[in-house]
Amino acid sequence: MGLGTAPSRTRLLALAHRLLGSPDEAARAVSQTRRPPVAPTASPASATAPTPAPVADLARSCLELLRARESRRPVSRDPWDRSWPESRRAPGDLDLLDVLTPSERVVFVLHDEFTVPYEEIAPIVERTPAATRRLGTRARRRLEGTEKMPDPDPARQRTAVAAFRSAARGGDLAALHALLDPDVVLRSDTGAPPPAHGARAVAHALADRARTALPALVDGVAGLVRAAPDGTPRAVYAFTVLDDRITAVDALADPAHLSRLRLTPETEPAR
Repeated sequence: MGLGTAPSRTRLLALAHRLLGSPDEAARAVSQTRRPPVAPTASPASATAPTPAPVADLARSCLELLRARESRRPVSRDPWDRSWPESRRAPGDLDLLDVLTPSERVVFVLHDEFTVPYEEIAPIVERTPAATRRLGTRARRRLEGTEKMPDPDPARQRTAVAAFRSAARGGDLAALHALLDPDVVLRSDTGAPPPAHGARAVAHALADRARTALPALVDGVAGLVRAAPDGTPRAVYAFTVLDDRITAVDALADPAHLSRLRLTPETEPAR
């Protein structure tokens, strides 16, 4: 099913139900997905311009609903924690696709179950076709239980963390958003900023903190450290970077946690 086709309402309901896991939410999403009418005063050029395909519109709406659902969770979900679906599900929620991030879920359902090409899915999940294909592969492996936490890429991590700190120091929220994966999660312990999900929420949560932080290696991984005047670490931010985007930030401020970390101050890479 390509995005340019005009599927029946039954087909759209099936897609929305698979994406959201809820028949009520699916019905609402489909009822709100309409082609915008052409205004009577529209010019001939605008009247012949293509309108958004209903499948693409519906997928975008469902993706936003999935992301909003993640933002409301009392505990930030770790997509690499295999125990999460069992330990963090809401009562009665038995959806196996909950192991996937919102973007992974949209890519998997559209491509593997509804045969939408990756090239058409890419704009919906805000990625290139190649990155969208990798997202689909990761989703399948996660569902099969064969996905493993990728080995860190020190060079890419340093570049991403340095760019994040630079954008924070310059007060450039747009640049911060661009560096963060749309499904980025902020995980934290006691004393750190509260958990957050999504580029906008995580950027706002960390912008001021990253502005005054210093680059450091956190157990060998590129990160940021906020220290007291005497040099004692007050908070540490460890970053996970995939496809040149930050997909997770672990914020630690509990002294017991900080005491177990191996921290090495680091200078920013030359520009």
